[in-house]
Parts: sequence; structure tokens; C-alpha cells
Amino acid sequence: MILDMSIQAFTVLHVIISLIAIVSGLVVVAGMVSANPRPGWTALFLLTTVLTSLTGFLFPIRGFTPALGTGAVSSVILVIALIALYGKHLTGAWRWIYVVAAITALYLNVLVLIVQSFQKVPFLHPLAPTQTSEPPFLIAQSVALGLFVLLGIAAVIKFRPGAARPA
Repeated sequence: MILDMSIQAFTVLHVIISLIAIVSGLVVVAGMVSANPRPGWTALFLLTTVLTSLTGFLFPIRGFTPALGTGAVSSVILVIALIALYGKHLTGAWRWIYVVAAITALYLNVLVLIVQSFQKVPFLHPLAPTQTSEPPFLIAQSVALGLFVLLGIAAVIKFRPGAARPA
């Protein structure tokens, strides 16, 4: 039992929160790249991403695992994003620090989604049963990383909250 829920029910809740975080994060990044801040979506993304990390720590895991490491790194990155956005209001360097932190947090969620997909989705699992050096897994991870790096560069260049947009 976790928070008075069965492990299965808690897992479903964790997955739903994670998927909401990913979808809302994609909307936020699209807004960054198109120079269109989306405050409501941003708040939803940050809240659900924080909840994804926090609920991940509640699973009964013994010892240190890559999942716990990813959650710890994500938590630190999220604190930086929250400080940059809500504490420093994206002034000066805090704008690009926020963009990099938010996109990195989203990337880490997608990274976990890819790992979990290769572990749990029946047609993907045989393609990369160990999620290490199998080409389909490496290709999926490399494509995701490449896309997020490109999105990050575009967002750092274009995201200027408060700047007047042309009509």
C-alpha cells in the first residue's frame, strides 16, 4: 500500500500524472519555441512534473536505481526552474536558465517514458529487452535527445516573455 492505495492503483495514478506532465510540457515547449508563453500550461507542467518525481520516490524500491537517480536529478532541475520562473521572474540570465531547466525536466520524463515503453509494451520489449545497447533503444533515446537539444536551442533564442509580439 502507498498512500492508502494498492501498488497497482498508485502506479496508474503515477503514470497518469506523468503523461499529463509530458503532454503539458510539450504544449509549454511549443509555446516557448513560438514565443507564446502559456502560464496556465506552464503551472500544470511544473506541478505534474514535480508530482511525477515525488510519487516516483514513494514506490517500494530497495537500493539506489537509475529511476531514483533520474528522480533526484529531475527534482534539482525542477527547483531551479521554479526559482527562475516564480522567484526570479525570468529576469536576465534566469530566462535561459528556466528554459534549459524546463526542457531538461521534460526530456527526463520522456527518457523514462521510452525506458518504460521498452520494458512494458509487448511489441517493443523484444526489440530491446535490456534497454542498453540494442539499436532500437539507442535510436529512440538518441532521437529524443537530439530533438530536445534542438527544441532547447530554439526556445532559448525565441522565448522572450513580456516582449511585444508583432500583430
